[in-house]
Amino acid sequence: FTSHSPDETAQLARRVGAQLGAGDTLLLEGGIGAGKSHFARALILSRLAEAEDVPSPTFTLVQTYDLPDCELWHADLYRLGDPDQIVELGLLDAFQAAICLIEWPDRLAELTPETALTVRFDDMLQNDTRQIEFTWTAPHWTSRVKEALA
Repeated sequence: FTSHSPDETAQLARRVGAQLGAGDTLLLEGGIGAGKSHFARALILSRLAEAEDVPSPTFTLVQTYDLPDCELWHADLYRLGDPDQIVELGLLDAFQAAICLIEWPDRLAELTPETALTVRFDDMLQNDTRQIEFTWTAPHWTSRVKEALA
């Protein structure tokens, strides 16, 4: 998917968010400033019953939100010191029971959920244009990604 503006990226996030349920994990990859947090914020806001402040979890590592149907966890693992902290944060349980948006998922190492959807943001294009690539191995993502991209 090629996004030509932050608004197009937010629209895509809302469409992807509409496809998510408890137990779904999105791995948001890309460099600093590539659009991961913007995508996550738009997705979160689209799922909340009432709008609220959606801060970046850069310093808190995790922010949680109560959705009408489940919890949503937004994690920024950039500052994670040790993979053992993932267990301490409760992320392994969240992978099973919540929607999880994970920035800097490489920090998960062997704890990465096998059924996750990877969303890679390439900001190497000019202006606000981003190439956004979706990859997955779990078959349930195929129809959901097609629906979000339609």
